[in-house]
Amino acid sequence: MLDTETGARQCFPDLQEALAHTSMAKIAARADGEVVQGTFFDGPDYTGDSLTITGPELCKKDGWVNWQFDLGDDWKNKITSVQPWGDCWIWLYPEPGLSGDRDGPFKENTGNVGSYMDNRTQSIGFS
Repeated sequence: MLDTETGARQCFPDLQEALAHTSMAKIAARADGEVVQGTFFDGPDYTGDSLTITGPELCKKDGWVNWQFDLGDDWKNKITSVQPWGDCWIWLYPEPGLSGDRDGPFKENTGNVGSYMDNRTQSIGFS
């Protein structure tokens, strides 16, 4: 899991273990007040390695990207499936800093993001 505010990472052996540290509800909140905003997978249908990103609160639905995250080298160009949480919509971008032609919003669990952004994401916007 990755905290977008502090940059802190915590690894778990699998998705179930990671989610055990959050609520299983659609709006997943951790005990420390952080909100899970999205979970990303390098395989189709939520398989393979996963990355869970948290933030300070629910997305606001105000027409703007509320939080952004640039992927580290270990996750650049690897995302194939996504799960939005924390009332967030997910936008995928092919370049750092939310640059390039984005794809989304991904409003629901998406087992394959499609050929345009499959294995091309370098930054993520949460709105």
